[in-house]
Amino acid sequence: MTTFVDRVELHVAAGSGGHGCASVHREKFKPLGGPDGGNGGRGGDVILTVDQSVTTLLDYHHSPHRKATNGKPGEGGNRSGKDGQDLILPVPDGTVVLDKAGNVLADLVGHGTSYVAAQGGRGGLGNAALASARRKAPGFALLGEPGDLQDVVLELKTVADVALVGYPSAGKSSLISVLSAAKPKIADYPFTTLVPNLGVVTAGSTVYTIADVPGLIPGASQGRGLGLEFLRHVERCSVLVHVLDTATLESDRDPLSDLDVIEEELRQYGGLDNRPRLVVLNKIDVPDGKDLAEMVRPDLEARGYRVFEVSAVAHIGLRELTFALGELVGDARAARPKEEATRIVIRPKAVDDAGFTVTREDSGGEPLFRVRGEKPERWVRQTDFNNDEAVGYLADRLNRLGVEERLMKAGARAGDGVAIGPEENAVVFDWEPTVMAGAEMLGRRGEDHRLEAPRPAAQRRRDRDAERDEASRAYDDFDPFE
Repeated sequence: MTTFVDRVELHVAAGSGGHGCASVHREKFKPLGGPDGGNGGRGGDVILTVDQSVTTLLDYHHSPHRKATNGKPGEGGNRSGKDGQDLILPVPDGTVVLDKAGNVLADLVGHGTSYVAAQGGRGGLGNAALASARRKAPGFALLGEPGDLQDVVLELKTVADVALVGYPSAGKSSLISVLSAAKPKIADYPFTTLVPNLGVVTAGSTVYTIADVPGLIPGASQGRGLGLEFLRHVERCSVLVHVLDTATLESDRDPLSDLDVIEEELRQYGGLDNRPRLVVLNKIDVPDGKDLAEMVRPDLEARGYRVFEVSAVAHIGLRELTFALGELVGDARAARPKEEATRIVIRPKAVDDAGFTVTREDSGGEPLFRVRGEKPERWVRQTDFNNDEAVGYLADRLNRLGVEERLMKAGARAGDGVAIGPEENAVVFDWEPTVMAGAEMLGRRGEDHRLEAPRPAAQRRRDRDAERDEASRAYDDFDPFE
């Protein structure tokens, strides 16, 4: 059964925003107390966060579909809907987030580092928030915006200071088991190690991590064996250690040819030329292994390698190797650039940037004008097209943004098709320079003349007062001597 997974495809869905509420306040003797519809809640985000306690992507291999909760709709009485809960997905340190085309979206290194994989939708405004001095009684509310749907690929690249590379059964697992407290599986057949093993090594005041990368063979960089799956775990390591078997039973292999093969695979994989390297001649506890190590050592040193003769079984030469690796790791850490405070980059909006574009397309011989932009597309998604007043409100917003003016400049005429949004999910309508909504028959869009009229009881009092004043003026004008 698979216990280690370092590459998965994850399908995430953020929560949708709750719809706004269209409501009118009502109480005794006050049947039309004004709009009081609350706003919808925000949809939850899907967030990938580095957790040091997580070491594999196995959970997402079994359950690749994850969804955050939706926001609650608004209610009357100015009650806003509850926001959706964010979905936090823990991932191992060193996880790379890519899109399906292979483009890197985020490189998550360091505990607590996070990335929003899917953004939750905005909640719709209720009619109380849409009310203004000119629109005192909106009879509509905005819809909640749908959350993002994303398909991402997660790749795990082990974060370690030292990587042990070499042929299968070269003794890498045995070496890491004696250098650290790691307990990998050890056996006398190839490809015993099927997953990278990590161990912590202490060399004086230097503490570093060491990774046992599964055995590489010729053609590993092209996908042969396990190499292509686990070569990515070498990328983050500061030091590479070639573990060479001096007691191999295969007649066509020797330490020098093994080194050349592994170096060629690393070169073809790319990006590892500048890493410092050490050579470990393992299994010198075997008599023939000791003799072979003494024979090839001068050739390896002539190539510029530091060579260590060790035996993981007999614990020979391990202390010198441990401190040599600690020295290289310390130098690599000192050479890293110092972390600087995060710079806040402000990119002001260009003066001539309207926030949208209008392009002309041909659709079956007829002109089609496509409007693309964050605001127009969001406004369309939040509009209830079953409500004439809401459609009129959308028309007003687009007109104030300058869409109508740009359409005229692009050559649009009355009756031409206008599409707002991407091709696969656009709202298409026949454009008219002046959009009339059914709500305008009641007066100006978004107004209710009933709220302007006085209440019946107050009107009756005014009528009685007017009659009393008229009678008083008539009495004052009366002359009994005439």
